[in-house]
Amino acid sequence: MSRIIAALLSFMALLPTAASAGVADGEKLAKRWCAACHVVASDQKAGSTQAPAFSTVAAKPGFNAGALALFLLTPHPKMPDMNLSRGEAADLAAYIAAQK
Repeated sequence: MSRIIAALLSFMALLPTAASAGVADGEKLAKRWCAACHVVASDQKAGSTQAPAFSTVAAKPGFNAGALALFLLTPHPKMPDMNLSRGEAADLAAYIAAQK
């Protein structure tokens, strides 16, 4: 029993690291794909006036990173088809959520 508890505690200790890695990977994707239109970071001076800043997206009432990740997987007329994998979409959504 104590081995199971120790294994669970070890696994739980890794979760913040995995989440941090997702946010860091999402930041790289944001700077590559999104920064031309969206303000993706606090140190970015400007984006398009047509696209909301990531901080604005994250602050919307009812924001849901999972729903955003699904949205990012399908091409939309105003956005380029980034052809993201599910993991990349989740990373990008995690990064956007971190901008709140």
